Amino acid sequence: MSRTLPTLTDFRRIVIKVGSSLLIDAEAGRVREAWLASLVEDLARLHGERRDILVVSSGAIALGRSVLKLKDPLKLEDSQAAAAVGQIALARTWSEALGRHGIGAGQILVTLGDTEERRRYLNARSTIAKLLEWRAVPVINENDTVATQEIRYGDNDRLAARVATMASADLLVLLSDVDGLYDAPPGQSANAKLVPVVERITPEIEAMAGAAPSALSRGGMQTKIEAAKIATTGGTHMVIASGRIEHPLRRIAPTAPATWFLTPGNPVTSRKKWIAGSLEPKGTLTIDAGAVAALRRGNSLLPVGVIRVDGQFARGDAVIVRGPDGAEIGRGLVAYDAADAEKLKGRPSADIMLVIGIGGRTEMIHRDDLALGRE
Repeated sequence: MSRTLPTLTDFRRIVIKVGSSLLIDAEAGRVREAWLASLVEDLARLHGERRDILVVSSGAIALGRSVLKLKDPLKLEDSQAAAAVGQIALARTWSEALGRHGIGAGQILVTLGDTEERRRYLNARSTIAKLLEWRAVPVINENDTVATQEIRYGDNDRLAARVATMASADLLVLLSDVDGLYDAPPGQSANAKLVPVVERITPEIEAMAGAAPSALSRGGMQTKIEAAKIATTGGTHMVIASGRIEHPLRRIAPTAPATWFLTPGNPVTSRKKWIAGSLEPKGTLTIDAGAVAALRRGNSLLPVGVIRVDGQFARGDAVIVRGPDGAEIGRGLVAYDAADAEKLKGRPSADIMLVIGIGGRTEMIHRDDLALGRE
């Protein structure tokens, strides 16, 4: 049974992952300027259509190694220092390329902990949300300067998937050295066929993923399958498409070679399922009847609606939300720790600076971080 494949215009928030081997000319040791200009032209077109665009870009170590004229193999400290130099060059490259189209760029450096530890997760997600609100393009890279394990090029596939789910993106584009997933290694089998769509990642699909690393990227198809698991579980569709052409995003169409990994969910509902069922609550917020009604209408929980705070929780922890009768309304990720929540309960959001001395978030729990139970 055939089905109509999506196009980029079907999506509102798109994460594009660009690997080192596409962005950097390894022999010349510099950015592929013409290719980047064509990609950014594609990004600018999508941005002009009021879509949210995020970029996850590798290349810091490769650029730093070129600037410093370092030879392989690099020790860990060499890679970290090369990344420190290369991150400046990489950020400037993207800023200038996007700037030619009147688009601002913001650099965000993250580590695995930023996507796994809830407090840091909320910080990174809030920064991304604010940049998108300002119509800037977040350019995200792993913070290789503080990596404590061997730095591996290509791991940005998984990072991009975590960024996509963190940002509630509905599509992740992995630009690759190949057109997509083949049912056999295309370099070894003349009968290898491209798999155009994957609706569920089965052991058979995983078995198709061979490791075919390039000089700059050691990720291969295996990390892309892992990225697909992360993305589709989080409600984000994913597509693997060739980046070895100019205007690679423009070429992603139902008739073009690519592999789509589809998800039955969407980012918000998948995220709320995760909040509702996978997190251990650290405390309880009891709210008044007016706040209950507001939440049922799809609003966020504001401090003014909170009448009681129980438990010892930190910002980013999961808490139970109860109505005035004690019935559980839902669960969410709280934006304040217990001590500040106690100070803010019943107060209007305009008083936050006065009460705790800093300009905190308007919401006690943002609606995207709140999973309501059934009435």
